[in-house]
Amino acid sequence: MFGLIQFPAGTKTKQNAGAASVGRTALFGIEIDPLTMTQAVSRVFDWIVEPPPQCQIVVTPNVDHIVQLQTNAGLQQAYRQAGLVLADGWPVVSASRWVGRPLPERVPGSDLVPEIFRAAEARYLRSPAGSGAKLRVFLLGAAPGVADRAASKIQEAWSGVEIVGTYSPPLGFEKSESECDSILARIDAAQPEVLVLGLGAPKQELWAAKHQDRLSARVALCVGATIDFLAGEKKRAPQWVQALKMEWLHRLLSEPKRLAKRYWHDACVFPRLVWAEFFRLPT
Repeated sequence: MFGLIQFPAGTKTKQNAGAASVGRTALFGIEIDPLTMTQAVSRVFDWIVEPPPQCQIVVTPNVDHIVQLQTNAGLQQAYRQAGLVLADGWPVVSASRWVGRPLPERVPGSDLVPEIFRAAEARYLRSPAGSGAKLRVFLLGAAPGVADRAASKIQEAWSGVEIVGTYSPPLGFEKSESECDSILARIDAAQPEVLVLGLGAPKQELWAAKHQDRLSARVALCVGATIDFLAGEKKRAPQWVQALKMEWLHRLLSEPKRLAKRYWHDACVFPRLVWAEFFRLPT
């Protein structure tokens, strides 16, 4: 039931030029880029400086993503189209080391976005006074008003970032062709370099993959609750909790009604996937 998904080498996909799998680490039926945070930020800025033929999607698989990927064909396709696949979550990184295909470190979306903003700030400050181009960012997702609060805090913290648009789509927007067209038009009018998607998984990955050819941003970051964190709507775990690799527990205690069932299911399934990966059991 939970055999690892396999993507045949000859399978034709919509994978773009920036999503070459060279050097990627095969784990749990997908391929993960074995990059550090610094390397991931550098890759994003490569795309910003030299725009690829189409928008590059960045996904950050955690345990829940890995479990969903075993049965969700749409999510599998979204991962094939992604330009960057970065491990979010210590269980994924720890499992990679246990099975002998180690990933260098965790690169969560909630840390990646601020690191991109810091890099943009440094680039802006290094430029001659008043001549530096700011990083143009569009925030899509979170509850009404949250993205606007995040935008204010971002621009207060990082003068090298310009929020060129925010939008909180209505519930079920992904099923409405007219609403999706409207969202794409908003993004196109704003001409962001980076699109931050905070729609939740797998909705954000599915939506980005479906509309990749029409996204005018250079990079689309599928980063879950990051907009809520930036707005102060939700709190990240304290640094000492993160250092103990227990951020998942902090999230669970913060939102038990929403996360308890999911975490229990993942806790039952993920160890089987790790065990199968260790022995490379057939599907």
